[in-house]
Amino acid sequence: MAQTTELRPSAPDRPPARTPRFHRAWSVAAVTFVTIIGAAAFASLPGLLIEPLHEEFDWSRGTIGFAVSANLALYGLTAPFAAALMDRFGIRRVVAVALSVIALGSLLTVWMTAAWQLVLFWGVLVGLGSGSMALAFAATVTNRWFTARRGLVTGILTAAGASGQLVFLPLLSWLVEHHGWRPAAVTVALSALAVVPFVWLLLRDHPADVGLAPYGGEYAEKPAPVTGAARRAVTVLLKAARTGPFWLLAGTFAICGASTNGLVKTHFVPAAHDHGMPVTAAAGLLAVIGVFDVVGTIASGWFTDRFEARRLLAVYYALRGVSLLFLPMLLAPSVHPPMIFFIVFYGLDWVATVPPTIALCREHYGEDSAIVFGWVLASHQVGAAAVAFAGGLARDVFGSYDPVWYASGALCAAAALMALVIRRRRA
Repeated sequence: MAQTTELRPSAPDRPPARTPRFHRAWSVAAVTFVTIIGAAAFASLPGLLIEPLHEEFDWSRGTIGFAVSANLALYGLTAPFAAALMDRFGIRRVVAVALSVIALGSLLTVWMTAAWQLVLFWGVLVGLGSGSMALAFAATVTNRWFTARRGLVTGILTAAGASGQLVFLPLLSWLVEHHGWRPAAVTVALSALAVVPFVWLLLRDHPADVGLAPYGGEYAEKPAPVTGAARRAVTVLLKAARTGPFWLLAGTFAICGASTNGLVKTHFVPAAHDHGMPVTAAAGLLAVIGVFDVVGTIASGWFTDRFEARRLLAVYYALRGVSLLFLPMLLAPSVHPPMIFFIVFYGLDWVATVPPTIALCREHYGEDSAIVFGWVLASHQVGAAAVAFAGGLARDVFGSYDPVWYASGALCAAAALMALVIRRRRA
């Protein structure tokens, strides 16, 4: 008897690349934006803690600054390993665990009684968790989900941190002034936990998970999990460290961190308070920096898609250095127009450096760019940590923050020159 063969349509080698009217990449970017906003609460708190902890526990500003510097350093040093872990375990798992660690560390500070506990809870736990939520997270999402509009999306996701600062700084400063620092620490913990369900339910690791091509690109199969995350992070570092652009990018970004997170975010409020300005008013000015940071960072992403990244960096650092040199003359008991001009100007420049820095990493290091940027971000946070500690120490020794403002302005001028030295990669 003849055997009949049932004909079945052969399965395609891969799902067809669909082109939906609204691409899922924008939903993923929106979830990432909300996640970074929710996690931004922990970044808003350190500058508000210095005076309350100094008054309650009689800890020196240098001691408190050391805990903040440990947080900032781990924030950066964790980032490249977190980027590699995302390649191994997926974005969702890494970010959900990181938010939980942030909540735990912040909550434990409520019961601390010694300075070493501040270093452990806020410096180590929150530092490790926040490092996994660093800009390498935004770079990983952008690299996977977008081929077109990468500069713009990078700018938007970078601005999320500033948006979180805008949301949380006024609330946290009000809580610290009227109810003490402990309710503010609890608020940070709850805000981090509140974001976990959004991450777990809505975030996806790769366009292939939903049968899509990246926005503006062609369909590609989801790569297999990359084992040996720590080894890969170190291997990428050793490879990048043999190139000149890596050290120039790391050096400029270290100065970026020193002049923003390490200096202004940590010490602007106590420095303004030294001149008689109320804490809530100084925190409000930092929040306004967050408003204009959003505008400046998104604009920087748009510029990065159109202009040479290294020249943009040179302009950003030069303008930042000039503004810092004028700041000591602007601090006063009340807010006046020159101070408002500084806040607007500095806000536009705050993290405008991120989109061109990521673009240069992508240009020079290709598929390893997210991990390379993680190491560049580590230098950013090491610079921030050094100045967070040095700023508190300078205040204890000199009775003023002025030497740190001037030194940071000079460093920004050096960063502008370093950016111009970065060579363009030939096709």
